[in-house]
Amino acid sequence: MGAATGRFRAYLSTHRLRMTRERRLILDQVLSSRGHFDVDDLLARLRRAGRPVSRATLYRSLTHLVDSGLVHKVEMAHGQARYEPMVGRHHHDHMVCLSCGAILEFESREVERIQEEVCRKKRFLMTGHTHQIRGYCGPCVLKGAARVRPQVGGAGPAR
Repeated sequence: MGAATGRFRAYLSTHRLRMTRERRLILDQVLSSRGHFDVDDLLARLRRAGRPVSRATLYRSLTHLVDSGLVHKVEMAHGQARYEPMVGRHHHDHMVCLSCGAILEFESREVERIQEEVCRKKRFLMTGHTHQIRGYCGPCVLKGAARVRPQVGGAGPAR
C-alpha cells in the first residue's frame, strides 16, 4: 500500500468512512493524472478503463481527496473547478486564463514571505492558503481575446 493510499485511508477512518472500491479506483486514477483535470476528464478516464462510477460518487470522493490534502482544487470561472494531485509535489500558486482556461503554475518566495508577515501583524494563524491570479495568458492577449474587466480588490489594469 502506497503512502498516498495509507494517508487517504487514515483520513477516511478519522471521518468514520470506509475505503470503498469506488474511492480506491478514483484515488488510483487521480494519482496517475499528470497536470490539471476536471470532473468530466476523470469520468471519461474511469469509463475508458472499464471502471464507471457515478458523478455524485466522484464529486464526493474528490471533496474527500481535497480535504485530505492529496488533491488541490483550482477554482475556475463560472463556478467550474479543475483538480491536481499533490502527492510528491510542493506548494505552488496559479494564474488562470479567463479566455482559454490555461493554468500556469508559479512559485514566489516573496509572495509567501508577505503572506506570513501580514498574518503575523494581524495575529492570524495561517493553516494554509490558495493564491490565484485571474487574467489572460500571453497567447490570448496576442489574439485579442483579453477583455479588461473591473478589478475587485485590486489596482486594476496598468495604463
